[in-house]
Formats: sequence, C-alpha cells, structure tokens
Amino acid sequence: MTARIGVVTFPGSLDDRDTQRAIKLAGAEPVALWHKDKDLKQVDAVVLPGGFSYGDYLRAGAISRFSPVMETVIEQAKSGMPVLGICNGFQILTEAHLLPGGMLGNDHLHFICRDQKLRVENAGTSWTADYESGQEIHIPLKNMDGRYVADEHTLDMLEAEGRVAFRYVDFNPNGSLRDIAGITNEAGNVVGLMPHPEHAVEPLIGSGRTDGLPFFTSILKKLVNA
Repeated sequence: MTARIGVVTFPGSLDDRDTQRAIKLAGAEPVALWHKDKDLKQVDAVVLPGGFSYGDYLRAGAISRFSPVMETVIEQAKSGMPVLGICNGFQILTEAHLLPGGMLGNDHLHFICRDQKLRVENAGTSWTADYESGQEIHIPLKNMDGRYVADEHTLDMLEAEGRVAFRYVDFNPNGSLRDIAGITNEAGNVVGLMPHPEHAVEPLIGSGRTDGLPFFTSILKKLVNA
C-alpha cells in the first residue's frame, strides 16, 4: 500500500504544489487537503506548507491555527500522526501549541531569500531519519517572520531533551535564538522548520541540490515500516 501524505492549502499558501511534488518524488502519494475541511481523507501524515496564510495578518499563522482542518490535525498529531510544518507551517504549529516557542519578525526587518547551510541536530524524528546527526545540508530559506524565540527555560529544555532538530550554520539569517532553524516535539512525530526542503529535491531546479529529499524519504520509510 502506498503511503498517503496530506498537504494542507490555506488562503495564501505558496508552496503546497511544490510540497506535493516532493512527496511524489519520494515515492508517496500526495493528497490535497483544504483548510475548511476537517476530513483528512485517511492520510498517514500531514504537511503544513510554506506561504503567507491569511496574509500573515495579526501574526504569521495566528488565523490559520483556527482553520477547521487544524482541529483534526491537532487531535491526530497528539495521537502520534506525523506532522511537518515548513516556514508558515512552522509558524502555525507554534500558534497551535504543537511546538513550543514562537516566531517574530527577522531582526534585520527585511525579507530574506538565500540558500542556507544547516546542521542536523536530531536524526531520530519521523521526518529526519534519513539524515545523520551532525550532517550539514543546504536548504533554501525565504521568510519575513523567521526569528524563533522562546524563554530561557524552554530553550534549555529543548537543548536538554535533544529537541533542536536543525541549527543555522555560519550565518544566522533572522536572529533566531541559539541559531535554531527547526525543532521537534517530545515524541518526534511533529517537526517544524523555517527553511524549505521541498525546494531542494531535484538537481535541475531550486537550489540545484537534493538535500531536502530525505525529509520525504524519511517519513515514507517510517510509514511503510510502521
């Protein structure tokens, strides 16, 4: 049976189609999900893609967090369903309290778009198992509100529990505390990051690298072997 991975489209989503293509290239079946529909169509995992849902009004991800589909995503994530939040999807996961902390505007107050070096800090999650801890990868980054923040207690907890999934290397593009680019929940089924792995899955387009493809092969193997 082919693994089915849902990709939610919110008003203002930009990268839902790119994410669906990345899922297909990895060998799974992408399933389009609509923000107003609570039905997840029996998918095995969910991706919240990048973009500017609801125009980032109030706060990035603050309105999308209350979309009907999120009621089911939150419920299923708490029951163990793998969920990946990319850029705006990461913002939504923090607003939904599936991941701790929050996202603020970049410290330089400008939109940034660049090929970003990352270090894999945790290769034990549902979405990172095809990487190795300490591996350095290059993933495209594009955001305006990408500065990860949390109180010192939360930051210390994430570090102590190995829940920092990715860290910026050589250059911190947005002022994220402790160079954090992505984190995971305690169970390892929910991961959020600001860079865009779906833009690094084919050598001829995007960054020209395939460093992002292991996100999607990782979850495929997790689902097939479950």
